[in-house]
Amino acid sequence: LIEIAGGENVFSDRAMGQAAKDRFVTPDEVIGAKPDIIIGSWCGKGFKKADVAARPGWDRIPAVRHEHLYEIKSAIILQPGPAALTD
Repeated sequence: LIEIAGGENVFSDRAMGQAAKDRFVTPDEVIGAKPDIIIGSWCGKGFKKADVAARPGWDRIPAVRHEHLYEIKSAIILQPGPAALTD
């Protein structure tokens, strides 16, 4: 979806990992990647922008500095279909 929207997934090398552990990134890796936008989704929990922004060192990330933190509801991620593009 990121690429369809014209963006670049800074962790695209992890996207094809078969096991969830193959797709994990560390907080330091996120800081180093300097993303312009952060999209979060937690299964069964809300994405709390303030909690993400308060992580140590994350104030150096452009997405945090410019308040470009967004949530995709877990129901959309877990049940792929048109809602991923329309909701």
